[in-house]
Amino acid sequence: MSRYILDEDHVHPAIRGTIESSNRDIVEEVQAELSQSPVVIVGMGQNPFPKKARKALDEAGIPYRYLEYGNYLSGWRRRNALKMWTGWPTFPMIFVKGVLIGGANDLQRLLASGELARLVKP
Repeated sequence: MSRYILDEDHVHPAIRGTIESSNRDIVEEVQAELSQSPVVIVGMGQNPFPKKARKALDEAGIPYRYLEYGNYLSGWRRRNALKMWTGWPTFPMIFVKGVLIGGANDLQRLLASGELARLVKP
């Protein structure tokens, strides 16, 4: 699988620093949490899908760390950095052992199949 990302050779040197530093802090915060927590949900307020994912993990007895960034009316520019970093277009973004598994519906499928239990085993 390959994702389309504009090659650095096609970005003018004068703006590379702007691109590199734009909302870098939010990506670094999520990366730091991924290195510490086996299951991480990245979400936003007012969105029912992060809540759905958290409820499913609670019911399954699987511990997780939840990071929330803004809501529909705030924080969208910062959240865009996460979308560009992962390539995932929606929230939540759910990670298991540092691997993006998708959103709430993808989590439900992995729970139903038993694959999530295998993934979270130490």
